[in-house]
Amino acid sequence: MDLATIRNELDQLQEKLENFRGSLDLEDDQARIDELEHEMTQPDFWNDQEQAQKVINETNRLKNIVNAFKKNEENLDNLEVSYELVKEENDQELFEELQEQLQSVKDEFNQFELNMLLSEPYDQNNAIIEIHPGAGGTESQDWAAMLLRMYTRYAERKGFKVETLDYLPGDEAGVKSVTLLIQGHNAYGYLKAEKGVHRLVRISPFDSSGRRHTSFASLDVMPEFNDDIEIDIRTEDLKIDTYRASGAGGQHVNTTDSAVRITHLPTNTIVTCQSERSQIKNREQAMKMLKSKLYQLEIERQQQELDDIRGEQKEIGWGSQIRSYVFHPYNMVKDHRTNVENGNTQAVMDGELDLFIDAYLRSKVKG
Repeated sequence: MDLATIRNELDQLQEKLENFRGSLDLEDDQARIDELEHEMTQPDFWNDQEQAQKVINETNRLKNIVNAFKKNEENLDNLEVSYELVKEENDQELFEELQEQLQSVKDEFNQFELNMLLSEPYDQNNAIIEIHPGAGGTESQDWAAMLLRMYTRYAERKGFKVETLDYLPGDEAGVKSVTLLIQGHNAYGYLKAEKGVHRLVRISPFDSSGRRHTSFASLDVMPEFNDDIEIDIRTEDLKIDTYRASGAGGQHVNTTDSAVRITHLPTNTIVTCQSERSQIKNREQAMKMLKSKLYQLEIERQQQELDDIRGEQKEIGWGSQIRSYVFHPYNMVKDHRTNVENGNTQAVMDGELDLFIDAYLRSKVKG
């Protein structure tokens, strides 16, 4: 890389930042932050804790936008100064420092740009993810457990909080199904990129002959809704069952019929929750999950209608995997939607998913 290339990349970053300045209402956002912060100082602010939390979340969201823009603006200003210094001094050591500084600024700007892409409804919400193994018994159940670990690690890397809402262990190993609540800013915006079928190819640890096996597991992702979401659910359309909780929930959940299963009869949509001691709290959480599922069904129905109009045919089934994880005869994780690959399979299984999620979100915007 030479100075001319650095100048070109710096100009491109400046142009992108100016485009964001034109699309963002930074002055309005700052005025709204001031208004919300004033509201937070009122003596009765915490009387309604749910509303107070909404105010805090909105304040943090706007602050993240304004502060991130200002930080990138400052980074580019500093980079401009460094560029002029290297141009005047013609010093190799300073030039190498400039290259490192440019890469650091580009990485931070890319993250800012990605956050700005998460502008669809509910992108900022918490995410509910469900993992279900495909056919194959212990093999696929073990693969589902591996995905559970992968997404838990990913959430930890992003600073998200993970809560297990429902857990059904496998017969010999792994899990039959698991539902997680991932709490954090833009959790749904990021994780919606992971919805679909995931395929594993490996030498099976459960096969005494050491043969290669292919396993499948599906991941469903929904935004978590608060009680203020407008989804019409009639009481007469619900079948509510209670049962004894089981699995990874601590001893207290196994002492009463605290677990709740809700079936929405018109759509045959089933949700379960057993994470809380209280049956009432499990029921409240299950209703939120049901709202999320019904919303997702409506989105899929609208998308299907659009595909029918366009004449698009999309296969739905275990053959339509979005990503393959190959551990044998070579190491490679490939996303079939974007063709992005990573040969470091261990890093991916440890939660390094940003490469795939970034590429998918940018491809959707381009599309």
